[in-house]
Amino acid sequence: MTQSIKLSTDQMRLISLFQNVTKATARDCLDDEKQDRIIFVVNEGKMGLAIGKGGSNIKSLQNILKRNVELVEHFDDPVKFLKNILNPKFVKEVKIDTKADGSSHAIVIVDHGKKGLVVGREGRNAEKARLFAKRYFNISNVLINSPEMTQLEI
Repeated sequence: MTQSIKLSTDQMRLISLFQNVTKATARDCLDDEKQDRIIFVVNEGKMGLAIGKGGSNIKSLQNILKRNVELVEHFDDPVKFLKNILNPKFVKEVKIDTKADGSSHAIVIVDHGKKGLVVGREGRNAEKARLFAKRYFNISNVLINSPEMTQLEI
């Protein structure tokens, strides 16, 4: 289900730098100029190695690149991958719908009152989820929904 990813020369250069600094393997990298950040996708189980003790590897990369650096842990399952990108503590459920025309959409159900944290400032987390869902699983749209709490009558 995972699509093959083509990397540009700049992306390969960034991945090489990442691997030299962190000693962890990166699968992919996206340069998000709109949000002024570089997002690296690390292999499953290698997040701690990539971050480094006390975040030392991320701080080093940010100093070298003069940009914000974010990490995402890769999973072959789109539900786990999206949950992981958007913060699994607040995500209750992820549903993948495939339409009749073959396009896929993800619906993310989050805890009531935590939608702002999941979406992120200026929608940066939602945009990251959308970019990677499209890139890896051909999911064209990610909808983040927070159901209203039902009030109990006393």
